Amino acid sequence: MRYPEILSISSEPVVTTYTDKDTILYALSVGMGADPSNTHELPFVYENGLCAVPTMSAVLIAGAGKVLAESGINIAMTVHGEERIRVHKPLPPNARIATNGRCLSVVDKGANKGAVVNIECTIADAVTGDLYCTVIMSIFCRGDGGFGGSSESALVPHEIPSRPPDKEVALKTRPDQAFIYRLNGDRNPLHVDPKTAAKAGFERPILHGLCTYGFACRAVLQAYCDFDPAKIKTFDVRFSSPVYPGETIITRMWKDDSVVSFECGVAERAVTVIKNGRCDLAE
Repeated sequence: MRYPEILSISSEPVVTTYTDKDTILYALSVGMGADPSNTHELPFVYENGLCAVPTMSAVLIAGAGKVLAESGINIAMTVHGEERIRVHKPLPPNARIATNGRCLSVVDKGANKGAVVNIECTIADAVTGDLYCTVIMSIFCRGDGGFGGSSESALVPHEIPSRPPDKEVALKTRPDQAFIYRLNGDRNPLHVDPKTAAKAGFERPILHGLCTYGFACRAVLQAYCDFDPAKIKTFDVRFSSPVYPGETIITRMWKDDSVVSFECGVAERAVTVIKNGRCDLAE
């Protein structure tokens, strides 16, 4: 890692266009429309009255690429640790957008303990300048650490209530879920190639963490938003374990005022795949 130079890395605006086809594809890739009789999910997969799933912002942040490319980080030794979004204005079903990326902070875990790089990206309308989302992705760099950086992080994990969950939603993934999700842009063979997965220590290809993120958003939309994406203002998670395609993701939720705390596990295994989840709802 190039430290402290990484702290000053930022990107020029990257202008891209997404269409209603991309919006529908993202929704399908996180399981929307799996039950054709579920009319609540129809607005996410049908161009008549189409709206975007809030977590689609996670696949639109082209501005993060420059930060990673110039950081000196060994990408092969990284793990996606956390994802956070702040929704300033709901994403339209199609738009020409400008994304900017910058290194927000670096946390030095110590020699042989790795480091965490927090990258902040903004998504704005390239025509009007309206700000849609701010996305913060936290990358755990296993091959770094001990370079003399700060050991304190400004990003504090959200605490989950100790009482039993107020609601639970179970959503089953498809065996080919990763094949669909990768069409959003992340074509890492880890998610589809059995040989690559085996080399990484997995029994078979794993689901993209950000696909699990989208499934968690679906659960909150169902449980507390009446499927209205405009009600979601923030959506933060910490990834703790992978999901295998075909497994059932169970999202356990607690609501306190306008804050929904949540965590996700899989029904087929006793493992938590998302921890410290927090969603702030519009009041």
